[in-house]
Amino acid sequence: MDIVVTGSIAYDYLMRFPGSFREHIMADALEQVSLSFLVEDMTKHWGGVAANIAFNMAKLGLNPRLMGTVGRDFPDYRKWLESVGVDTSTVQQHDDVFTASFFCNTDEENNQISSFYSGAMTKARNYALTELSGNIAPDLVIISPNDPAAMTNLSNDCRERGLRFIYDPSQQIARMDGATLQHDMQGAYLMVINQYESNMVMKKTGMSMDDLQNSVDLLVITHGAEGSEIYTNGDLLKVEAFPPSEILDPTGAGDAYRAGFITGLAYDLPLSLCGSVGSLCATYVLEHIGTQHHTYTISEFIERFRSRYNDDGALDVLLKSSIGE
Repeated sequence: MDIVVTGSIAYDYLMRFPGSFREHIMADALEQVSLSFLVEDMTKHWGGVAANIAFNMAKLGLNPRLMGTVGRDFPDYRKWLESVGVDTSTVQQHDDVFTASFFCNTDEENNQISSFYSGAMTKARNYALTELSGNIAPDLVIISPNDPAAMTNLSNDCRERGLRFIYDPSQQIARMDGATLQHDMQGAYLMVINQYESNMVMKKTGMSMDDLQNSVDLLVITHGAEGSEIYTNGDLLKVEAFPPSEILDPTGAGDAYRAGFITGLAYDLPLSLCGSVGSLCATYVLEHIGTQHHTYTISEFIERFRSRYNDDGALDVLLKSSIGE
């Protein structure tokens, strides 16, 4: 399956605050907020939603095409992604700017306060699917957080060309108005959001949960440690989370879940199994600092999966992938 993953490609600056954010937020004084959190450490990592999704898909044997815009500091990152099986030939490099950057502060309760510098990502609005080499129509397009105008352009392009696409607005929901969100999700095969994001979408669009379910073929809402819910054809499938051995940082766990779920779709696995694969992918990320520092062979992934879930041998299909181990 030819899968194009569009969205942000960035460097992550991850910080840890040795306390609780909520203890320092005064609910009765939100009209004038002035907060500063002294952090104990900061690390720099490869990241970006689209790159994280593509990385985790490649770990499971797929060879996704990553589509996005980056700056002059991208060459080493490109080599890394290519080394794990991500096709970066569809990444545009602009040498007049730097690659986007994500600044994330996480407290001891794993709550996060983040900021995102767009950098080269702003140029994504001028990069269309029709510019892909050979103008070959992909089997699936993933529209993940990106320059907001780029996300709208990509959703329009998918609808006009009859391309199957997945809508994943997540972090960009805060930047979009209700009309844009409702417009961009039209015709999507799948939309993936977490519980908080689903509430934001409903508030901004005026849609109900039933409206959300009816707007796409598949709706997946993740609930962190409480697992995930898959809505399809009026049915609700609940998927439990795979318990981590420890939690070092939650950044990128949602991206990994999406990668696992979509990989399951690519292999025509049952939806509940897709969710369980996504859950284990997310757990690997939770156990590491940084979104692309976990490692495993496909055999190791399957063995760990079967220590908790029963797939009746369905995951053996991953061993037959062209990338494999």
